[in-house]
Amino acid sequence: MIEQYSNLYFQRIDPSRNMARYYALSIQPTLFGEIALIRAWGRIGTLGQEMRHLFASEAEAVTMFRHIARKKSAKGYVAKTSCGKSPGQAAVEAQAR
Repeated sequence: MIEQYSNLYFQRIDPSRNMARYYALSIQPTLFGEIALIRAWGRIGTLGQEMRHLFASEAEAVTMFRHIARKKSAKGYVAKTSCGKSPGQAAVEAQAR
């Protein structure tokens, strides 16, 4: 897997509009040999929503990953280094959904 494209976390905060949103993208392998692009979004501090896209190849997943990242950046989302949680903690919360 291409490590530099495996996880990306965005935030869009605008206090004047009472807006505090997050958007997370992750590329992960599935148990059946497919590649999953996982999108999670919502208001910061909530569980939000999640959508999974399955691909036969990693190249297809990376193409969609880049496309979504460009769209979110154009809408004012800012890439952050992390969501403030350890990867293990974030994974446990994602599995609980």
